[in-house]
Amino acid sequence: MYSQRQHAYAPTPYVPRANLSANINLDEEVKLSATSAERDLYDSLAEIYSIIITLDALEKAYLKDSIPESEYTETCSRLLKQYKSSLADESVAAAFGHLENFKREWDIEAPRATERIRIGLPETTSRQVDPNASADVTLVVNATENFITLLDAIKMGLAGKDTLHPLLVDIIQSVNKVTDKDFDNKGKIIQWLITLNQMRIAQKLDEDQLREFQFEMDQAYYGFKQILKGD
Repeated sequence: MYSQRQHAYAPTPYVPRANLSANINLDEEVKLSATSAERDLYDSLAEIYSIIITLDALEKAYLKDSIPESEYTETCSRLLKQYKSSLADESVAAAFGHLENFKREWDIEAPRATERIRIGLPETTSRQVDPNASADVTLVVNATENFITLLDAIKMGLAGKDTLHPLLVDIIQSVNKVTDKDFDNKGKIIQWLITLNQMRIAQKLDEDQLREFQFEMDQAYYGFKQILKGD
């Protein structure tokens, strides 16, 4: 028979004190928001987070040729639209702040999504479907009308992002359907597109910016007409 080992000390049994007992109902749902407005705000911020992550994954898939161009373009356009729509709400935009701050707060990298959001257009809009095809008359007319519409809006003093940004998007998309060649001041269209894209929805260009914008879009329109002439 083995002799029972004696402990060097007498263990004291643990007896929980009554004042340490939990007062929390573990079956009760923990609410992150106190009001419906707060809940809607958190839902919107969560949606923006998912859009950024999804957009970054989409850009990676496109670079690896893992997704057809048509599907990429449609999905990317939809995500960018959802991103802008979410930030159109002033309370959401105030809580969101700047994209870089939001990424830092929630530990997001997403460099490809960041660049795509900065430009505000899918990568495919900068590429012509058939570079060897001659410019279709209808496409030329459409691009020309888009230039004229923008310039008329500027002359009327319309300076808000919500007015100018969609018109500028129409121009770059219609121009790229006509030609994939660079022309004088085409880069200015992209620069202003990025500038407007980074503004808040309620922001407007000041008088000096609007004058510069009009001058550079006039020059871009002239450059577009010159390339159509083969100059």
